[in-house]
Amino acid sequence: MLICPVRGCQVDLVREAQRWVCARGHCFDVARSGYVNLLQPQDKKSKKPGDTAAAIAGRRRLHDRGVTKPLLDAIAAMAGAGQKDVVLDAGCGEGFYLGNMQRQSGFEAHGVDISIPAIDAAARRYVEGKWIVANADRLLPYSDRSFTLVLSVTARMNAAEFQRVLRTDGRLLVAIPGAEDLRELRGGSAGRDRVERTVATFSGGFDLVDQRHVTTSAALDLPEIEGLRHAIYLPAIGPASSGEMGRVTFALDLLLFVMRG
Repeated sequence: MLICPVRGCQVDLVREAQRWVCARGHCFDVARSGYVNLLQPQDKKSKKPGDTAAAIAGRRRLHDRGVTKPLLDAIAAMAGAGQKDVVLDAGCGEGFYLGNMQRQSGFEAHGVDISIPAIDAAARRYVEGKWIVANADRLLPYSDRSFTLVLSVTARMNAAEFQRVLRTDGRLLVAIPGAEDLRELRGGSAGRDRVERTVATFSGGFDLVDQRHVTTSAALDLPEIEGLRHAIYLPAIGPASSGEMGRVTFALDLLLFVMRG
Protein backbone atom coordinates (compact mmCIF):
# COMPACT_ATOMS: atom_id res chain seq x y z
CA MET A 1 0.00 0.00 0.00
CA LEU A 2 2.91 2.39 0.64
CA ILE A 3 4.54 4.24 -2.24
CA CYS A 4 7.94 5.87 -2.45
CA PRO A 5 7.77 9.58 -1.49
CA VAL A 6 10.85 10.61 -3.50
CA ARG A 7 9.84 13.16 -6.11
CA GLY A 8 9.33 11.55 -9.50
CA CYS A 9 9.32 8.03 -8.06
CA GLN A 10 6.06 7.01 -6.35
CA VAL A 11 6.54 3.31 -7.11
CA ASP A 12 5.47 0.70 -4.56
CA LEU A 13 7.45 0.17 -1.39
CA VAL A 14 8.15 -3.39 -0.24
CA ARG A 15 8.95 -4.44 3.34
CA GLU A 16 12.38 -6.06 3.80
CA ALA A 17 13.20 -6.87 7.44
CA GLN A 18 13.44 -3.49 9.20
CA ARG A 19 13.15 -1.25 6.17
CA TRP A 20 10.93 -0.41 3.22
CA VAL A 21 12.51 -0.29 -0.26
CA CYS A 22 11.35 0.56 -3.77
CA ALA A 23 12.47 -0.93 -7.08
CA ARG A 24 14.59 2.15 -7.75
CA GLY A 25 16.70 1.65 -4.64
CA HIS A 26 15.21 4.20 -2.25
CA CYS A 27 14.98 2.76 1.26
CA PHE A 28 13.43 3.84 4.57
CA ASP A 29 14.20 2.31 7.94
CA VAL A 30 11.57 1.23 10.44
CA ALA A 31 12.06 3.03 13.76
CA ARG A 32 12.38 1.10 17.00
CA SER A 33 8.82 2.05 17.98
CA GLY A 34 7.52 0.77 14.63
CA TYR A 35 6.83 3.88 12.54
CA VAL A 36 8.42 4.72 9.17
CA ASN A 37 9.75 8.18 8.32
CA LEU A 38 8.96 8.99 4.68
CA LEU A 39 9.36 12.76 5.08
CA GLN A 40 11.62 14.24 2.43
CA PRO A 41 14.01 17.12 3.28
CA GLN A 42 12.43 19.44 0.71
CA ASP A 43 9.00 18.86 2.26
CA LYS A 44 9.98 20.40 5.59
CA LYS A 45 9.56 24.10 6.32
CA SER A 46 11.56 23.82 9.53
CA LYS A 47 14.06 21.44 11.10
CA LYS A 48 11.37 20.03 13.41
CA PRO A 49 8.01 20.43 11.66
CA GLY A 50 4.63 19.74 13.21
CA ASP A 51 3.63 19.34 16.83
CA THR A 52 6.28 19.69 19.49
CA ALA A 53 6.74 17.28 22.40
CA ALA A 54 5.18 19.90 24.72
CA ALA A 55 2.12 20.23 22.48
CA ILE A 56 1.70 16.46 22.33
CA ALA A 57 2.02 16.12 26.10
CA GLY A 58 -0.55 18.86 26.72
CA ARG A 59 -3.06 17.32 24.35
CA ARG A 60 -2.52 13.80 25.65
CA ARG A 61 -3.14 14.89 29.26
CA LEU A 62 -6.58 16.10 28.25
CA HIS A 63 -7.32 12.93 26.31
CA ASP A 64 -6.22 10.73 29.20
CA ARG A 65 -8.43 12.67 31.61
CA GLY A 66 -11.43 11.93 29.43
CA VAL A 67 -12.04 15.57 28.51
CA THR A 68 -12.26 14.83 24.78
CA LYS A 69 -14.16 11.52 24.99
CA PRO A 70 -17.48 13.10 23.89
CA LEU A 71 -15.70 14.34 20.76
CA LEU A 72 -14.22 10.90 20.12
CA ASP A 73 -17.60 9.24 20.58
CA ALA A 74 -19.27 11.63 18.13
CA ILE A 75 -16.56 11.11 15.50
CA ALA A 76 -16.73 7.33 15.88
CA ALA A 77 -20.53 7.32 15.63
CA MET A 78 -20.54 9.42 12.48
CA ALA A 79 -17.72 7.44 10.84
CA GLY A 80 -19.49 4.14 11.46
CA ALA A 81 -16.30 2.20 10.76
CA GLY A 82 -16.32 -1.58 11.04
CA GLN A 83 -13.86 -4.46 10.84
CA LYS A 84 -13.82 -4.47 7.04
CA ASP A 85 -12.82 -0.82 6.78
CA VAL A 86 -9.33 0.42 5.94
CA VAL A 87 -8.97 3.83 7.59
CA LEU A 88 -6.47 6.65 7.14
CA ASP A 89 -6.17 9.51 9.61
CA ALA A 90 -4.43 12.34 7.75
CA GLY A 91 -2.80 14.61 10.32
CA CYS A 92 -3.31 12.05 13.08
CA GLY A 93 -1.14 13.73 15.73
CA GLU A 94 -0.41 11.37 18.60
CA GLY A 95 -3.07 8.96 17.41
CA PHE A 96 -5.85 9.46 19.96
CA TYR A 97 -8.85 9.40 17.62
CA LEU A 98 -7.65 6.74 15.17
CA GLY A 99 -6.10 4.52 17.84
CA ASN A 100 -9.16 4.45 20.06
CA MET A 101 -11.57 3.98 17.17
CA GLN A 102 -9.48 1.07 15.91
CA ARG A 103 -9.55 -0.60 19.32
CA GLN A 104 -13.32 -0.24 19.43
CA SER A 105 -14.05 -1.44 15.89
CA GLY A 106 -11.10 -3.58 14.81
CA PHE A 107 -10.53 -1.96 11.42
CA GLU A 108 -7.14 -1.62 9.70
CA ALA A 109 -5.70 1.70 10.88
CA HIS A 110 -3.15 3.94 9.16
CA GLY A 111 -2.00 7.30 10.51
CA VAL A 112 0.18 9.95 8.90
CA ASP A 113 1.56 13.15 10.38
CA ILE A 114 4.50 15.47 9.73
CA SER A 115 5.61 15.46 13.39
CA ILE A 116 8.12 12.78 14.37
CA PRO A 117 7.38 13.14 18.12
CA ALA A 118 3.65 12.77 17.44
CA ILE A 119 4.02 9.66 15.29
CA ASP A 120 6.49 8.11 17.72
CA ALA A 121 3.99 8.66 20.55
CA ALA A 122 1.21 7.12 18.44
CA ALA A 123 3.30 4.08 17.52
CA ARG A 124 4.27 3.42 21.14
CA ARG A 125 0.73 3.60 22.50
CA TYR A 126 -1.39 2.28 19.64
CA VAL A 127 0.72 -0.62 18.43
CA GLU A 128 -2.11 -2.08 16.33
CA GLY A 129 -1.90 0.82 13.87
CA LYS A 130 0.53 1.59 11.07
CA TRP A 131 2.17 5.00 11.49
CA ILE A 132 3.99 7.11 8.90
CA VAL A 133 5.84 10.43 9.05
CA ALA A 134 5.14 12.38 5.86
CA ASN A 135 3.92 15.75 4.59
CA ALA A 136 0.28 15.04 3.76
CA ASP A 137 -0.07 18.53 2.28
CA ARG A 138 2.13 17.39 -0.62
CA LEU A 139 1.63 13.64 -0.98
CA LEU A 140 -0.12 10.88 0.92
CA PRO A 141 2.40 8.03 0.49
CA TYR A 142 -0.23 5.40 -0.31
CA SER A 143 -1.40 3.76 -3.51
CA ASP A 144 -4.51 4.93 -5.32
CA ARG A 145 -7.82 3.65 -3.90
CA SER A 146 -6.27 2.28 -0.70
CA PHE A 147 -8.87 3.36 1.86
CA THR A 148 -12.56 3.04 2.57
CA LEU A 149 -12.51 5.96 5.04
CA VAL A 150 -10.29 9.01 5.46
CA LEU A 151 -10.35 11.12 8.62
CA SER A 152 -9.18 14.71 8.92
CA VAL A 153 -9.61 15.83 12.53
CA THR A 154 -8.70 19.52 12.99
CA ALA A 155 -5.93 18.95 10.45
CA ARG A 156 -4.91 20.24 7.06
CA MET A 157 -7.09 19.17 4.13
CA ASN A 158 -5.70 17.93 0.83
CA ALA A 159 -8.81 17.35 -1.25
CA ALA A 160 -7.00 16.02 -4.33
CA GLU A 161 -4.99 13.48 -2.35
CA PHE A 162 -7.99 12.40 -0.29
CA GLN A 163 -9.86 11.75 -3.51
CA ARG A 164 -6.93 9.80 -4.97
CA VAL A 165 -6.43 7.41 -2.04
CA LEU A 166 -10.14 6.77 -1.33
CA ARG A 167 -11.98 3.93 -2.99
CA THR A 168 -14.82 4.91 -5.28
CA ASP A 169 -17.38 4.13 -2.56
CA GLY A 170 -15.21 5.70 0.13
CA ARG A 171 -16.14 8.15 2.87
CA LEU A 172 -14.40 11.24 4.17
CA LEU A 173 -15.00 12.59 7.67
CA VAL A 174 -13.72 16.09 8.35
CA ALA A 175 -13.79 17.61 11.84
CA ILE A 176 -13.17 21.34 12.18
CA PRO A 177 -13.19 23.49 15.32
CA GLY A 178 -16.66 24.84 16.10
CA ALA A 179 -17.26 28.55 16.47
CA GLU A 180 -17.25 28.30 20.27
CA ASP A 181 -14.23 25.99 20.53
CA LEU A 182 -11.84 27.19 23.27
CA ARG A 183 -13.62 30.55 23.39
CA GLU A 184 -12.50 31.07 26.99
CA LEU A 185 -8.87 30.97 25.85
CA ARG A 186 -9.05 32.47 22.38
CA GLY A 187 -11.30 35.38 23.38
CA GLY A 188 -14.67 35.33 21.60
CA SER A 189 -15.89 32.95 18.94
CA ALA A 190 -13.94 31.77 15.93
CA GLY A 191 -15.07 32.52 12.40
CA ARG A 192 -18.49 31.03 11.66
CA ASP A 193 -17.86 30.50 7.96
CA ARG A 194 -15.52 27.53 8.46
CA VAL A 195 -18.19 24.99 7.56
CA GLU A 196 -19.04 26.74 4.31
CA ARG A 197 -15.37 27.08 3.36
CA THR A 198 -14.71 23.42 4.13
CA VAL A 199 -17.67 22.25 2.06
CA ALA A 200 -16.39 24.43 -0.79
CA THR A 201 -12.92 22.88 -0.46
CA PHE A 202 -14.33 19.43 -1.23
CA SER A 203 -17.05 20.45 -3.66
CA GLY A 204 -15.04 19.31 -6.69
CA GLY A 205 -15.17 15.60 -5.94
CA PHE A 206 -17.31 14.98 -2.87
CA ASP A 207 -20.92 15.29 -1.77
CA LEU A 208 -21.84 16.26 1.79
CA VAL A 209 -24.20 13.62 3.24
CA ASP A 210 -24.20 14.39 6.97
CA GLN A 211 -23.35 17.28 9.27
CA ARG A 212 -23.31 17.42 13.07
CA HIS A 213 -22.15 19.72 15.82
CA VAL A 214 -20.70 18.38 19.07
CA THR A 215 -19.65 20.31 22.14
CA THR A 216 -18.44 19.54 25.62
CA SER A 217 -16.73 21.41 28.44
CA ALA A 218 -14.40 20.63 31.30
CA ALA A 219 -13.07 22.35 34.40
CA LEU A 220 -9.31 22.70 34.03
CA ASP A 221 -6.76 23.86 36.58
CA LEU A 222 -3.99 26.27 35.65
CA PRO A 223 -1.34 23.63 34.85
CA GLU A 224 -3.83 21.96 32.52
CA ILE A 225 -4.58 25.32 30.92
CA GLU A 226 -0.87 25.85 30.36
CA GLY A 227 -0.60 22.42 28.77
CA LEU A 228 -3.57 23.17 26.53
CA ARG A 229 -2.04 26.46 25.44
CA HIS A 230 1.10 24.58 24.43
CA ALA A 231 -1.09 22.18 22.47
CA ILE A 232 -2.83 24.93 20.52
CA TYR A 233 0.13 27.33 20.43
CA LEU A 234 -1.41 30.19 22.37
CA PRO A 235 0.81 32.49 24.48
CA ALA A 236 1.43 31.48 28.07
CA ILE A 237 -0.74 33.06 30.76
CA GLY A 238 1.99 33.62 33.33
CA PRO A 239 3.00 31.65 36.43
CA ALA A 240 0.58 28.90 37.36
CA SER A 241 -1.07 29.03 40.77
CA SER A 242 -3.25 26.60 42.64
CA GLY A 243 -6.98 26.49 42.13
CA GLU A 244 -9.34 25.97 39.26
CA MET A 245 -9.32 28.15 36.18
CA GLY A 246 -12.91 27.46 35.23
CA ARG A 247 -14.69 25.62 32.45
CA VAL A 248 -13.29 25.48 28.94
CA THR A 249 -15.44 24.68 25.91
CA PHE A 250 -14.46 22.15 23.25
CA ALA A 251 -16.52 22.06 20.04
CA LEU A 252 -16.32 20.40 16.64
CA ASP A 253 -18.31 20.58 13.43
CA LEU A 254 -18.35 17.16 11.80
CA LEU A 255 -18.84 16.84 8.04
CA LEU A 256 -19.28 13.49 6.33
CA PHE A 257 -18.65 13.31 2.58
CA VAL A 258 -18.88 10.54 0.00
CA MET A 259 -17.04 10.32 -3.27
CA ARG A 260 -19.05 11.73 -6.12
CA GLY A 261 -19.86 9.06 -8.71
